Amino acid sequence: MRIAAVILAALALASTAVAANGKALFGRYCASCHGPDAGGSLGQKYGGGQGRNNSVQVGMGPSLHGVGALSADFYLRTGYMPLKENGIQPRRSRQLLGDQEVDALIRYVASLGTGPAVPHPHPERGNVAEGMHLFATNCAGCHQIVAAGGYVTGAVPPALGDPTPTQIAEAVRIGPYVMPKFSKRAISDAQLDSIVRYVLYTQHPDNRGGWALGNIGPIPEGLVSWFLAGTVLIGFCLVIGKRLKHG
Repeated sequence: MRIAAVILAALALASTAVAANGKALFGRYCASCHGPDAGGSLGQKYGGGQGRNNSVQVGMGPSLHGVGALSADFYLRTGYMPLKENGIQPRRSRQLLGDQEVDALIRYVASLGTGPAVPHPHPERGNVAEGMHLFATNCAGCHQIVAAGGYVTGAVPPALGDPTPTQIAEAVRIGPYVMPKFSKRAISDAQLDSIVRYVLYTQHPDNRGGWALGNIGPIPEGLVSWFLAGTVLIGFCLVIGKRLKHG
């Protein structure tokens, strides 16, 4: 009984220490934009966190109450957050904090209210063909059918060559920046498994011979093919024309 009590006490202390560390990290790296209570209220300008642009405005970020571990895990592990400066599009970069610090921050944000947990997709259960169809319907308009990224008004949808299965699933559920978010009603977990599997396929496509041209998609690849074929055809026409002229 004493051993069990000691273990429980140690776990409680460890949990308290992690929570306190997460709160301290939040105050150092996140409170300048999301507010000291993570409520996202507007305020005065003051210095930002270490390693980031120090000209930031308090509370320019949204409230983090109720976002759960899902959002915190995605934005921190992709390097989207902390932002270098307010008003810019979050972009993938190196993870600023260590894994233990990120874990502590995620636990702290998750403790601010009831919210979704980090998803655990199973791409091995998905179907590439179904995933391609779903991706073409819901995602290709911004990311292109080969997931190479694109351009839309006010944003640059990123290429999807780096995200992990978990990060792909998180992005679908969160809808980062201008991307719409998809509920389980819009895209079920089973369908999400297929989308994840297709995106992973685009990262390492199965090239069955020929010139892949960077796997940039059928339209630009077709244009290159027509350009090369047209050049060869014009060359043949010139040669035939000269022979007929001198013949």
